[in-house]
Amino acid sequence: MGCGKNNDKLVSPLRKAKGLGASHSGTHHWMLQRITAITNIPLVFWAVYSIFSLQNATYTDFTTWLSLPWNTVLAILFVLSTFKHAVLGSQVIMEDYISCSFLRRIKVYGLKLFMLALGVATIIAILKIALGVTAGA
Repeated sequence: MGCGKNNDKLVSPLRKAKGLGASHSGTHHWMLQRITAITNIPLVFWAVYSIFSLQNATYTDFTTWLSLPWNTVLAILFVLSTFKHAVLGSQVIMEDYISCSFLRRIKVYGLKLFMLALGVATIIAILKIALGVTAGA
């Protein structure tokens, strides 16, 4: 578990070399990141258009707008796609710049858990507004 400067002192050069290159889930991760980026393009256009069209809307106008099925579905898809894309990108950054494997693994798991909780909370909020569920009901 030690993450000091000499933590790979007993690792042979062959062992180090075998850990390099595209193996395991690298291709899947890369492809999923590209797919989420592509799906984000129309969803971001929809979100920006919606924000500008609802600029002077009241709360009632907004809840009526969000209760329309296509807006509810698009809002949930927007959350899922952007959160997944953010997790994938952040994971790559952590894997590239955190050298201690234990710390890197903990941070990646923590990031995934945090983003999952945030995404679920956001989707629940969207559904509550869309379905007209009030607080305390």
